[in-house]
Amino acid sequence: MRVHVVSDVHGNAEALARAGDGADALMVLGDLIDFVDYADHSGGILGRVFGPEAVGQFARIRAEGRPGELRDFTGSLWQRLADPRATLEDAVREQYGRLFAALPAPAYLTPGNVDLPHLWPEFAAPGVHMLDGQVAELDGLRFGFVGGLPLPPALERIEPARRGPWRPYVRPWREYADACAALGAVDVLCSHVPPRVPELTYDVVTRRAEIGSDALLEVIERHRPRAALFGHVHQPMVPRARVRRTECVNVGHFRRTERAFVLTW
Repeated sequence: MRVHVVSDVHGNAEALARAGDGADALMVLGDLIDFVDYADHSGGILGRVFGPEAVGQFARIRAEGRPGELRDFTGSLWQRLADPRATLEDAVREQYGRLFAALPAPAYLTPGNVDLPHLWPEFAAPGVHMLDGQVAELDGLRFGFVGGLPLPPALERIEPARRGPWRPYVRPWREYADACAALGAVDVLCSHVPPRVPELTYDVVTRRAEIGSDALLEVIERHRPRAALFGHVHQPMVPRARVRRTECVNVGHFRRTERAFVLTW
């Protein structure tokens, strides 16, 4: 059997439509939405709603590493709107309409932190499986899926204070750990974020470690799946590493590479 795996699509519906060519199934490990398009400031959700000048300022503040100012600036943008949440969700639905229409069948999806999974049921279609904390069996192998991003305990008090209608799909660390543990023994572990292995979480362009998961690492240590597949880190220090017998693989920043990772057995 041949399975293609992608992550971090970020709005690239045209490439997504080709991602399953030649495969028996396609797996998408989250971040379908293009929220901020740093290459084209008129694109993405923020560009569509607020225009390129606002996105340019957003990008500058983020690049200069001023998270408090970035939250204040983003909050001020949403406050301009009469109904920020409806405006946001309409823009997201527009992207999801194109992205879900591009999916082949069968396709197996789990959400990333830049996703609104509560909207996914609106795009249900035959052969499209939306999985989070669940297991799918393909040709004798068990694939376990865990979506979103685990929020470190130190940040749990900060997250509710975020301003504006945008709420990335972040989960309390205990909830995320429980979802991982509930999978049981799997042959392939599929997640949006990597296990917390330093060389897998470090992004060499942003020069910082992205969030990884100890709970995913525990699944690997306990059940020793054949592979652990993930995305989230766009420019990792290393794209793959072995933990015990498990090959841990960053399947790549699909928006940019337009290449799927191929899994065969």
